[in-house]
Amino acid sequence: MNPKVTSEVSKFDGLKWLVVVLLVAAGVVGNSYYADQSLLYRVVALLAVALVAGFVAFQTAKGKAFFTLCKESKNEIRKVVWPTRQETLQTTAMVVVAVLVIGLFLWGLDSLLGWVVSSVIG
Repeated sequence: MNPKVTSEVSKFDGLKWLVVVLLVAAGVVGNSYYADQSLLYRVVALLAVALVAGFVAFQTAKGKAFFTLCKESKNEIRKVVWPTRQETLQTTAMVVVAVLVIGLFLWGLDSLLGWVVSSVIG
């Protein structure tokens, strides 16, 4: 965790999470209750309820910490050194060859053991 982020837990965080749970429950119940309505209208209504629930969730201390984590993750992804096309192709080729070799080995071992067992059983 980032030491800059203080965990200020509000006394209303529990109430906010209750509102989020109630909104999600209302979305689920409403979607099943209005099953005879157009799918487009139900999806739009569910998206609206999800946006409101997300907005309320981001007002809590954990929601703010999650948002900060997402921002910091985005900055970290920019620092990643991605492999070149050649490195990717070489690594993929090595993995494919290794899988084929191990697959052939296991197929041979299975065939050998099957032949041994069938010889013993008769």
